[in-house]
Amino acid sequence: MGPFKTLRVDIDSRGVASLTLNRPERKNAISGTMMDELVAFTEAVAASQNVKVVVMSGADGTFCAGADLTWMMAQIEADRKARMAEAKRFAMMLKALNELPLPLIGKLENVALGGGMGLACICDVAVATRDCRFGFTETRLGIIPATISPYVLARMGEGKARRVLMSARIFQGDEAQSLDVVARAVDPEDLNAAIEAELAPYLALPRGAVGRAKRLTRSLGITINEAVIDDKIRQLADAWETEEAREGISAFLEKRQPAWG
Repeated sequence: MGPFKTLRVDIDSRGVASLTLNRPERKNAISGTMMDELVAFTEAVAASQNVKVVVMSGADGTFCAGADLTWMMAQIEADRKARMAEAKRFAMMLKALNELPLPLIGKLENVALGGGMGLACICDVAVATRDCRFGFTETRLGIIPATISPYVLARMGEGKARRVLMSARIFQGDEAQSLDVVARAVDPEDLNAAIEAELAPYLALPRGAVGRAKRLTRSLGITINEAVIDDKIRQLADAWETEEAREGISAFLEKRQPAWG
């Protein structure tokens, strides 16, 4: 499987695929290449009969700091059409992971911010360390977490999402558990054991039945189809064109407080 530039994939004899976001020098931030490679991974692992469960983590003890700065800079310079195309690229990566016909378990450490929150919320089960920092940081830039929002709402529900989706505040593992972002928050030394406990049941089950049960569950939940995705992309494109976005992004680039700060 692979080779990949931004991912590391290891499959053990039990059928556990360890998917590692592998850009430690960038805190495993999501680049365009990573988006494409995550889609390729979902296609390859779904076709493999040797895998029963996937565990997603980040290299060097960091899950994901969100979108890569270089990728973000390209969006700043782009026009509306190009921004929407890149947002669609990101959205289809999330959709591919969300629809993976295998259990996907998230192993979250250090940070899960912005787009990293989207990755956390598409996991079937996520376990985090208590000191892991979470946040929907988009509104700091004057934009909105539109692309990840369907998966966030599917995970958290509207009431809990409204507590953190707009404020951009940082919260940690125990609160992430109370908000249903993660199933469990544990001490760092207990993380590996907690992940093993989550994946163990799947090793004794037929993968086809598990995949069908996952598809059934998704069909009964919030609808996330291309029409929904395209609507969120339009809302994001509109947000990029506001004066607040111009000021927020300028402040970020200039390393100063925005006008509202």
